[in-house]
Amino acid sequence: QVQLVESGGGLVQPGGSMRLSCAASGSIFTINTMNWYRQPPGKQRELVATITSGGTTNYADSVKGRFTISRDNAKNTAYLQMNAMKPEDTAIYYCNFRVILVAGTLSRNYWGQGTQVTVSS
Repeated sequence: QVQLVESGGGLVQPGGSMRLSCAASGSIFTINTMNWYRQPPGKQRELVATITSGGTTNYADSVKGRFTISRDNAKNTAYLQMNAMKPEDTAIYYCNFRVILVAGTLSRNYWGQGTQVTVSS
């Protein structure tokens, strides 16, 4: 069984920074794409950032230039560095990994439990 455990989150002032981490544990062959999503209050979940196994990254327009996604394959961990944060970044942040459990099989989708990020003075 694969588990994703998020850490980080909390309260930060506008203009501040925060880093989220998401570590996968269990019997894993490899992890393809690692994603960060967020769900603002009263809104739908949205994709924030993506990093492929090769290190290619993509970002939502709303966070480009402010957020950076990275990964440590040895630790099966993804990070989201958030800078110049705004009140509209307030949301529950979820990590999402596409995990291959056994070589030659299709990837499976796993989610973290979510962590609250609040940007407020």
